[in-house]
Amino acid sequence: MPPSTPSRRTVLAAGGLLAGGAAWATTTSTSSAASAVSAATSAASPTDGWNRTAFTYGMQKPWNLDLADRYSNSGGVHRMWVYDTDEPMSQGSSTDPRTEMRWRQEYTSGQHMWDADVYLPSGTNGATFVQILRVIHPSGTPATDFMLNAYSASGGTVRAYDSTVLRTNAYNTWFNVKLEHNATSGGVKVYFDDELVLTTRDRGPATRHFKNGVYHHGSGRAEARFRNLTYWTR
Repeated sequence: MPPSTPSRRTVLAAGGLLAGGAAWATTTSTSSAASAVSAATSAASPTDGWNRTAFTYGMQKPWNLDLADRYSNSGGVHRMWVYDTDEPMSQGSSTDPRTEMRWRQEYTSGQHMWDADVYLPSGTNGATFVQILRVIHPSGTPATDFMLNAYSASGGTVRAYDSTVLRTNAYNTWFNVKLEHNATSGGVKVYFDDELVLTTRDRGPATRHFKNGVYHHGSGRAEARFRNLTYWTR
């Protein structure tokens, strides 16, 4: 990595970097606006008008371990964990350790939504548990459109990257997450238990896909569990 290139943790703290080095920032609704949205949509589901769509995925894990060492699927619950001392996905890679489901459905336009119940055990600190990855993107632009990260503060805190707090007391309980991406207009929305908690923007044209699991840029052991994984399009 060149000396002038910021570390991954620096990039995460800034919410990622845009081409030219400008920091990316999220935009959240004010409490009054959020209340108005909640009242207007209380009878509606975020998936109204969407189509349930088949999806496939591949598994990514530390290169020197068997998948069963870091992943299990029992009773429809996908459980993934990793340690900060684990190897990266590929031998010789400088990326952080991970155990993730890499969705194979790639897209450049249209509306796409990742939907799942999520469980974050105590101690998970500094791990991305779902992201929109820009697998093909213009040079000088970020590798991700969006990430949700888990931290240990306040009984388990969920943040957009390392910045906006979206939930506290998130440890040891199931909650539903919907991550909506309008790749045509560039809009990104996040829903927790069907309530809108964040509206923001992607990072511009790219080919992207969803990923979920634990991509660990923190400390110790990180784990996330998922059930009722669903892909929606329209």
